[in-house]
Amino acid sequence: MNENKRLESLDAFRGFDMMWIMGASSILVAICSLFPGGENCFLVQQMDHVKWHGLAFMDLIFPTFLFIAGISFPYSFAKQKSLGHSSSQIHLKIFKRAFLLVLLGLLYNGILSDFTLSNIRFCSVLGRIGLAWMLAALLFVHFSKGVRAGICAFLLIGYFLLLKLCIAPGAPAGADPFSFEWNIAGWLDSKIIPGRLYFGSFDPEGLLGVIPACATAMLGMFTGEFVRESKLTGERKSLYMFLASLALLALGLVWNIFFPINKMLWSSSFVCVVGAYSLCLFSIFYYVIDVKGHRRWAFPFKVIGLNSISIYMAMEFINFGFTTRALLKGTMALLPEAWGDLLFCLGVFLLRWAFLYFLYKKKIFLKV
Repeated sequence: MNENKRLESLDAFRGFDMMWIMGASSILVAICSLFPGGENCFLVQQMDHVKWHGLAFMDLIFPTFLFIAGISFPYSFAKQKSLGHSSSQIHLKIFKRAFLLVLLGLLYNGILSDFTLSNIRFCSVLGRIGLAWMLAALLFVHFSKGVRAGICAFLLIGYFLLLKLCIAPGAPAGADPFSFEWNIAGWLDSKIIPGRLYFGSFDPEGLLGVIPACATAMLGMFTGEFVRESKLTGERKSLYMFLASLALLALGLVWNIFFPINKMLWSSSFVCVVGAYSLCLFSIFYYVIDVKGHRRWAFPFKVIGLNSISIYMAMEFINFGFTTRALLKGTMALLPEAWGDLLFCLGVFLLRWAFLYFLYKKKIFLKV
């Protein structure tokens, strides 16, 4: 396989990841609700975030997106180098992308709707992606693979020790340093970040969490670098990525004993477990699409993946639910409530996909 060829599996993988935010989770909940007691079943519980320690399927979506952003950078960097871009041009593009993601995050949070400083939430999902990806990209540009591996380990171990040893000031004796109330990450954010935090005293997209999130992006970059540069066959690459995912999973589960898996803290064990999930799933997409050439089935995912930021922003600013209800209200009224809810969820999802398909056919892509 040409080392500079675009990874078609990456667009499909990104689309699969984004699909759950786009409405697939609501469809699954609606299907489960058709059955007695289904609204409380295991699958439904996986379609929501855990409150603190632990892991549900929906907790994987955000970090997997960051992991995917990491995979693509070695290809982007190589392309820029082949086009003769200077070091300053490459750095400028990195900083520009981070700035735009932070800006889009602020727009998503509604910065234009209320200029009162105390009501503005500066932390955001896109901001976390932008800052973490930027740091990982700068490390990629300036350091060798071996040095970056050491830095990645240092970030995860250092973050663990920081939270373990530095409890929030004012904590009572014996307080849990990994608790919602007394973790140092939340305390630090409450002191230095202006405006509003998501939970008042804590923000899951706060500044200190950028450290382990950078490691998530670095794991993605290691993956992209391996796929692009390794001379192994595609089958071998897929196998080695799958085996590496098992090793990451084992490390994360062991680390969970000492540093609980926690998305809001973006704990080091969480980085390992999510890295395992992302790497395993990517190895499958890569094997099926890029190695074996089975691409047609992934087209619906590709449409989403090529405009993932577009739909993320559009869902905040376009009322797809209003249009869906206007189109299906009569049909929904003829159905039992549970079936009507399912039809509505399907309608919203398909309308959003149709919106992306329109952009795809017009070759309109929001590239950040």
